[in-house]
Amino acid sequence: MLMIPGPTPVPEKVLLAMAQRPIGHRSGDFSKIIAEINEGLKWLHQSTNEVLSLTVSGTGAMEAGIINFLSPGDHVLVGVNGKFGDRWAQISETFGLNTTRITAEWGQPLDTEEFRSYLEADSNKEIKAVIVTHSETSTGVLNDLETINKYVKAHGEALIIVDAVTSLGAYNVPIDDWGLDVVASGSQKGYMIPPGLGFICVSDKAWKAYETAKFPRFYMDLGKYKKANLKASSPFTPPVNLMYGLRVSLQMMQRESLESIFSRHQRLTNATRAAVKALGLKLFAADDCASTAVTAVDPSPISAEDIRKIMSSKYNIALAGGQDHLKGKIFRIGHLGFVSDRDILAGIACLEATLMELGHDVKPKAGVKAAAALV
Repeated sequence: MLMIPGPTPVPEKVLLAMAQRPIGHRSGDFSKIIAEINEGLKWLHQSTNEVLSLTVSGTGAMEAGIINFLSPGDHVLVGVNGKFGDRWAQISETFGLNTTRITAEWGQPLDTEEFRSYLEADSNKEIKAVIVTHSETSTGVLNDLETINKYVKAHGEALIIVDAVTSLGAYNVPIDDWGLDVVASGSQKGYMIPPGLGFICVSDKAWKAYETAKFPRFYMDLGKYKKANLKASSPFTPPVNLMYGLRVSLQMMQRESLESIFSRHQRLTNATRAAVKALGLKLFAADDCASTAVTAVDPSPISAEDIRKIMSSKYNIALAGGQDHLKGKIFRIGHLGFVSDRDILAGIACLEATLMELGHDVKPKAGVKAAAALV
């Protein structure tokens, strides 16, 4: 049972769809599938812009989102308050961008006022992009993308490039209403399919920047993907069977509705966090900046790895560990994608039993009762 922030559980309908024989990716039948997927992706992204599908991970989607709209030496602001914000800063630095890191302690949200200060002081409009991780998967923090984006819009020149890998499909991200320029995500998260596809939604403003961007690119050239998208095709060989699954998962999401998807994720987040508190453990991120994809827990003085080991070996439940300097210090509970109330209650019950086995003072059924009151 996967209770990690990715890969996430895959519905049986999706697995069965992917078990079909592949067909030619240049055939008329597959073009119909692409056309349906493209419309479903626009619905999920709440955008009329083209949503491009690349055979990459979320990291590949973010790299493509950076190199297609910027040029060597461009000044960018990158929010860094976890593993993935740090990764986007590293990518920016690797490609020779003039990178200013706006940092916060891991577990704390980015300070929106720091972005405002930099952007308002940039009278020469030298800042070309602001790169933000919306849901910082490594710590369970949801950054205030809406406010940061308002400051970017007030600047006028800069693009906003967003890592929505664990927020898209779990939290309301109205791309067109907010005017987001480049939004990247990955298939193994809220999309409820296995890893292998990255998605990028691109605004008209970003496409204008694409025309003068100077980084070399070929496979990652998003212009090729846009041109193919408009013909219900793909510039290169796509993962045919994965796209079979994507079509079904998008159909499932449309039947559930965006409103219901977002409310379900918020409900499961609230239940998980209430249970963690009732079990006497510490939440790594505060309630007012909690991701709806993953909850990070500091179980000290109990070893996070001991908890994960028992949960895996005895109950067949996978929890995520900490990353970098947080390795062994926290564990993370994923509640993203194809996850139900029952899954959370089962996971919390097993966590409660694990804590008791490790000698933690737990009032019997405290966690389950706290979670059950909110699902």
